[in-house]
Amino acid sequence: MMLLLMLAMLPASAQKLIAEKTVIDVGKTGFQQPVTAVFEFQNKGVSRLKIESVQPDCNCTSIEYPKTVIRKGEKFQVKMTYDAKMLGHFDKQAAVVTSGTKAPVYIRMKGIVSADYQDFSGDYPIEMGNMRVDKNELEFDNVNKGEQPIEQIHVYNNGTSVMRPYLMHLPSWLSATVAPEEIRPGRAATISVTLNSQKIGDYGLTQSSIYLAPNPGDKATKENLIGVSAILLPAFQKMSAQQKQYAPKMYLSSEQVNIVFDGKTKRKAEIQISNLGRTPLKISSLQMFTSGLEISLGKRTLQAGESTKLKITAERDELKKARTKPRILMITNDPDKSKVIITINAK
Repeated sequence: MMLLLMLAMLPASAQKLIAEKTVIDVGKTGFQQPVTAVFEFQNKGVSRLKIESVQPDCNCTSIEYPKTVIRKGEKFQVKMTYDAKMLGHFDKQAAVVTSGTKAPVYIRMKGIVSADYQDFSGDYPIEMGNMRVDKNELEFDNVNKGEQPIEQIHVYNNGTSVMRPYLMHLPSWLSATVAPEEIRPGRAATISVTLNSQKIGDYGLTQSSIYLAPNPGDKATKENLIGVSAILLPAFQKMSAQQKQYAPKMYLSSEQVNIVFDGKTKRKAEIQISNLGRTPLKISSLQMFTSGLEISLGKRTLQAGESTKLKITAERDELKKARTKPRILMITNDPDKSKVIITINAK
């Protein structure tokens, strides 16, 4: 009680509640199929605050919000759900009232309830505003120099107006086309993304982030981020059988690491790497697909019969933030193991 009284006595200038968006268009939903808008907030004031209430403008909406004290700089969510019991357009509002402030922050959700609505969440499981997509990661795997592989993203317009989707921040080694260029509400389009491997300089893993915007001129946000990875391999297709007899031969004690944190924030593991071939084994690239891993290799070049250790440190909290499965990539001059991926299973 004493803490709440102190918060209530703070001047309005000491509190600053910032919303990432105050208006969210949730697009289409079906009759009696409730739809939820998630509003991202942050306490950017100089002290803690508490949400005293979130007051919707009608009983057709329900609200979820944190009941605990929100620390300085802390981010949180307010969820507003409309019951969708009436057909047609809806526009609902709620007032977020916090301790130490006189004026509430108003949030709005709008959309349309349609009798003939079809739920495409199974085919397009990832939501990006009023767009739904079938993937938010593009992986160009096992690419040889000179190849131009294509990956596709399928986009569904779940909004109420025409969209002209396009990809922003494409690196020089990617190009994209959209067909059709315009998507009417309730329709879909295909985005074809082409990788030009000639424009990737180094063998191994190359990563980038691109953004899918519903219309030209829209801003890039974390909501519509798409991760891209490409693995460029050295070419051994022209190597003769005799040459392969004298090639290096990599052996790994394991290509999968199981880590159980069991309350710890860090855990370590080791893998032994040996060269069972007749010529030196060279590990030209050693990379990670995600953050949350620290790796060190005793030697990058192993003579015939020589061994070394790959040491792995996994950080629990960073791995929780990873968008993709944690893996380690090695590129070598072993023609049978030019690419080695070590999978990290962490619990």
